[in-house]
Amino acid sequence: MLIHKIKNSQILKAVIVCCLLFCVNTIVYSYQTIYQDKDNQFIVEEILNGLGVPWGMTFLSTHELLFTQRDGKIGLVDLKQKKLIWLKNTPSVYQNGQGGLLDVMVADDYAQTGWIYFTYSKSLKNQSTTALARAKLQDDSLINWQDLLVSQSLGETTRHYGSRITFDDNGHLFFSIGDRGHRPNGQDLSTHAGSILRLNLDGSIPDDNPFVDQKEKLPEIWTYGHRNPQGLFYDKDNKRLWSIEHGPRGGDEINLISSGKNYGWPVISYGKEYWGPVDVGESTHKEGMEQPVKTYIPSIAPGSLLVYSGKAFPQWRGDLFSGALKLQHLNRVVINSDLKAIEEERLLNELYERIRCVIESPEGWIYISTDSGRIMRIKPK
Repeated sequence: MLIHKIKNSQILKAVIVCCLLFCVNTIVYSYQTIYQDKDNQFIVEEILNGLGVPWGMTFLSTHELLFTQRDGKIGLVDLKQKKLIWLKNTPSVYQNGQGGLLDVMVADDYAQTGWIYFTYSKSLKNQSTTALARAKLQDDSLINWQDLLVSQSLGETTRHYGSRITFDDNGHLFFSIGDRGHRPNGQDLSTHAGSILRLNLDGSIPDDNPFVDQKEKLPEIWTYGHRNPQGLFYDKDNKRLWSIEHGPRGGDEINLISSGKNYGWPVISYGKEYWGPVDVGESTHKEGMEQPVKTYIPSIAPGSLLVYSGKAFPQWRGDLFSGALKLQHLNRVVINSDLKAIEEERLLNELYERIRCVIESPEGWIYISTDSGRIMRIKPK
């Protein structure tokens, strides 16, 4: 009798452990409304929860959503069938601190070429750097992985890798790299750190990049003087490149990006030192350095950027949306015809979520991911 009790107890414990493990590791499809705004403009539906940190998202088709996790996993969601596939043959990434598998995007020619573009942190020479790569999807596996640029942004820290990807409509790719936690990098054109880079889609350098053939300046650099741009978006309707970046303690910035310009970090800033109420840099203005379109004081800690262009929310067309990590909301900024920020709205505060990525679906719905492992979408009510 005692032996039977012991065995039954052991079995019960095993069942409980298995159930707990199942709950922890289960990806849950909900497709249910979890929030409705007070003005009845929209609802928020949860698509998935139980993920890691979904860092980047992109649509491969009207119903296929591809996302990266910072831990190196890549998921493909069939939104019609409510099916999630974890891809095989994914890259080895340096996952430490802010590093890991970062952004994912496809260009307008994806249907013809099949190329999917990634940024990630890569271990190199006992340090780490930000790399740009591309691959193709075959069934449930990545093939033809190509590192297009292993950037010259080596750092001993695990901070400020960037990195977001966007495309213009002339066959160019832009991606951002943070200063790697070393402030002087922002003004050093012999490193890719603290810069926004511009390449052709095959990774080659465009002939009209601003620093091509200039000695001791890296030819991939499009702009410099950035701290950590984790939002980057090309507005194809108006032919404008926008970025949003982390300031220090205060001083997050939205910038309109123009070829060859210096955006000031760390010489000018609206932020304070972490250790005390002391201004960072020399001042907030200096000749030859660009002013932001908008600053945030205190910092919201922006995680992404979208210029909305869809039909689902016509009242939001042309507005800038960013995920706020520290202040946990979806940030909306209205830009007027003079390219000035004239209005700000903070949405989804009640969700208390660190919003990491914001993209627009083919229907014009807004999809967001959160550091708690959720993917949600905003639809008209």
